[in-house]
Amino acid sequence: MTQQYIAKCRQMLDSIEAQTPQIQQAAQWFADTILAGRMVHVFGSGHSRIMVEEMWPRYGSFPGFNPIVELSLTFHNLVVGANGQRQAMFLENVPGLADRILRNFALTRQDSALIISSSGCNVVPIEMAELFQRQGVKVVALITKEHSEQSTSKRADGKKLGDFADLILDTGAPVGDAMLTIPELDTPVAPGSTVGGAVVVNSLKAEVARLLTEAGRPPKVLSAGVVVGAERAVDLFESAYDEHAHRLAKLYQQVGIPSYVSQENTQDL
Repeated sequence: MTQQYIAKCRQMLDSIEAQTPQIQQAAQWFADTILAGRMVHVFGSGHSRIMVEEMWPRYGSFPGFNPIVELSLTFHNLVVGANGQRQAMFLENVPGLADRILRNFALTRQDSALIISSSGCNVVPIEMAELFQRQGVKVVALITKEHSEQSTSKRADGKKLGDFADLILDTGAPVGDAMLTIPELDTPVAPGSTVGGAVVVNSLKAEVARLLTEAGRPPKVLSAGVVVGAERAVDLFESAYDEHAHRLAKLYQQVGIPSYVSQENTQDL
């Protein structure tokens, strides 16, 4: 089983490698956003949260990404009872929730977004992409293409995440996600979209880091002390988190209804 799973993963890697031009295009949009002092908004509900946190913050990652993770849509470890997965699966198909989430941020056309959903069929990720596009934000969708094509949208009009994407990337996983068939077991096991999704996310991250460095703005990468030395590791962590705060502040400064505080900040700028 282990050999079969690894073989399936190799097939996914080949599929992702074939998408290199698309990955580089998405990375260029993301780099342009970061160089403009703005943020790439990264969103996923359910287990797609894994890819959001893979992007930032963790070792080998850098500021410029806004991880939007709603606990009500992603808090799965209790499984049942209060805050259980039944509720999360219900909420990720509630129309209007995406609008409430994005109400917290002041967006501009310089922003960009990465929306992750293996099926591309749940309402909240679809509406997130739609709302981003309405405000002129370029949207990259990370889906499992074969699975999405054969799945039915939970949205009333039948539209899927890919319908609101400027560019689509594919995890390379199969229909149904689970990749292995075991004799005498009638249901497949061992999903692949997380493996493929993590490869895509880190490929994007590496391409963006290259573009930022080539532009004379090398990113502050969270790095282990064993690699860069304890003192530099601390400096990188502190400076990276501070840069994240400075970028995030711009998303809140002019959000929503103006106040004397936001007006004063505008005058100072």
